Amino acid sequence: MKKQLASLVWLVKSGLSALLVMLACGLATARFGDGLPLPSTQTRDTTLVTFDRYVHQPVPDVILVGSSMAFRLKEEYFATPRLRNLAIAGGSPVTGLAIVASRSALPKLVLVETNVMSRAIDEALVTTYSAGSKGRSSFLRPVKTLIAAYENWLHAQPSRAQLAQAFSDLLRQPPSNFDNRVYVDRALQQMNSENPAAVSTPNVKALEKLVDVLEQRGAHVLLFEMPYSEELEGSRYATVTRKLVHGAFPDAGHWLTLDFVRDDLRWADGVHVDERSGLIVARAIDHAIAPYLAASR
Repeated sequence: MKKQLASLVWLVKSGLSALLVMLACGLATARFGDGLPLPSTQTRDTTLVTFDRYVHQPVPDVILVGSSMAFRLKEEYFATPRLRNLAIAGGSPVTGLAIVASRSALPKLVLVETNVMSRAIDEALVTTYSAGSKGRSSFLRPVKTLIAAYENWLHAQPSRAQLAQAFSDLLRQPPSNFDNRVYVDRALQQMNSENPAAVSTPNVKALEKLVDVLEQRGAHVLLFEMPYSEELEGSRYATVTRKLVHGAFPDAGHWLTLDFVRDDLRWADGVHVDERSGLIVARAIDHAIAPYLAASR
């Protein structure tokens, strides 16, 4: 009998504790709302975490949108402060641009990677993070934040000085000699087998409209292309996509010119740059956008 009573008391206490935690989450969310920090630990759903940060934190000076090709440009690669990479792995640059255009406050500069225009806009993602939305449910954000803080304490992130040293060491290394021919051949076959014109044309038109909206509201929008490996630069997919986008944006003033040595770049699969190459491209973007940011001050 005593054991049963003890078990019942423990169950009641556990239930009350859980209820109090849930109530605290609700009160904290209602009281502090967007002021609560979001977890910065790694998750499987990197896209949602990235957009949650964008919605709940101050608007950065520079936003980059794109596909999985620009997704490889980690934010820590850039020397430009207040830059946020909203590129979506497996997604469309138009999705990120639509979310940015829907928000009440805009960045000074928006960079759009245009290599992949064959993927339609993700309407569900746009709805979740568009104007008036607070993103995903924030009810349990206090608990998530505590968990994230604990994870970050266990696995402390490198300091800026440590990152700078690591990147400097990486750039001093020679380019990778990884043999990616089997992946390049496979990618080339796929990129030559499809004509993206039909599916890409409406997305390019949507891109035109969004760029116009952003520019009318005072943001500066610049387009750029991530480099493919030499074999894939002339593929049917790359050629047709480039023709469509440049046809929609013929003015050179809309394009960001990146200065890097192509021979220094490597691709794991012919499409996506490796870490060292991503760092090189990010530094080239830093250099290219510096005059635009200086002019906006």
